[in-house]
Amino acid sequence: MTPVEADRPRALLAGASRRWVRMLPWAVAFVLCVALLPTTIVVLTADYGLNGGLASGLAVAQAAPLLLAVVRPLHAWYVVFAADVAGALALLTVDFQERLLWPFPPMEIVGYVGLCLALGLRERRRTLVLVWLATAAANVGLGFAPPHGTSAKDLLLTILGGVTLLLGGALRERYEVQRRLAEQETISEAERGRRTLLEERARIARELHDVVAHHMSVITVQADTAEYRLAALPPDAREEFTSIAATARESLGEMRRLLGVLRNEEAHGELVPQPGLAQIGQLAEATARTGAPVDFTPCDTSGGVEVPEAVGLSAYRIVQEALANVVRHAPGARTRVSLSVSDPVGDGDDGGDGHDRGGVRLIVLVVNEPPPEPPAGPLEVGGTGHGLVGMRERVRLVGGTLDVGPLPDGGFRVAAQLPLTEEDIT
Repeated sequence: MTPVEADRPRALLAGASRRWVRMLPWAVAFVLCVALLPTTIVVLTADYGLNGGLASGLAVAQAAPLLLAVVRPLHAWYVVFAADVAGALALLTVDFQERLLWPFPPMEIVGYVGLCLALGLRERRRTLVLVWLATAAANVGLGFAPPHGTSAKDLLLTILGGVTLLLGGALRERYEVQRRLAEQETISEAERGRRTLLEERARIARELHDVVAHHMSVITVQADTAEYRLAALPPDAREEFTSIAATARESLGEMRRLLGVLRNEEAHGELVPQPGLAQIGQLAEATARTGAPVDFTPCDTSGGVEVPEAVGLSAYRIVQEALANVVRHAPGARTRVSLSVSDPVGDGDDGGDGHDRGGVRLIVLVVNEPPPEPPAGPLEVGGTGHGLVGMRERVRLVGGTLDVGPLPDGGFRVAAQLPLTEEDIT
């Protein structure tokens, strides 16, 4: 929004979602203007005996600004208020029946009440109080020169105007409170999602530390024992292995210091070795013991395909979360868990070198049928909120793809493709 657009006044209810609500103030203002303009002229001339030209001028000044009140109610009030006071003074110059209202005839009261409602919906409390005080002061001041004596009817404009200003102000403040609450809920939801994402990333970083630390430890041991395992090792090679071991130990120390930042009081259980493909069968068995039948098809790696530990860990966590969701939201549903290694069909993009970049991938598939009986509610009142966020982060970490969503029959499907070649893992 440009500065010019920000300064431009907005119509009443312009922020409403429905079009008919946005058009309502214009419709009400148009109806009041069309109805009050001729009515005021006729009443002031026929009933009060005011001159026709003067009555017409007062009618225009009292009714036409109601259209302006849709966008600038305070400016419209200045004109209408002055015209109403001028009309009351003009009526002192003619002789009219005692039964007629003075200082403000009925049509002026109707237009003024509509204007007060527009003021209440737009202006602040201080402005509304000043408007009411000005109205009351004018009403009381004119009451010192009544043509036919004073009565309670003379204060009708002050009473109705005050009630309308109070009602409009209450509606405006209620709307502001609801709008602020909606904004806070939006901000809170965004912060909650961001916190969930950061927590899941920290958890993944802790798990990957354990995987990388294992490999670094192996490098350190192999480098330290090279001179004992390899006969007649040249001095230069011995120094090289010693340097490799020292660098590996230094890297391990840096990683442990980093892990101290990532770990917290609730993460002690994550110090155990991280699971992989071999433990997914145990997940299926544990889920089956809860009453949800699980058909598990393990991965066939007899063809010499190696699964990196990071990919195996990601696959385990994806299956773990998917099965947990089945227990929470579809208790008793039959579930199929399958792991397979395949060459997906290339997308035709060979990068200009004639080779398909699809690569060998680990296919993780978890599909559950609808539950035998619709659950009365989730088994857990509050979840961690890590479900799909954690799956997507783990898949993104290794450069894979994830497809999740409900099935037409009421079940749910989780499908992940994780690359197994080093050049595809990012």
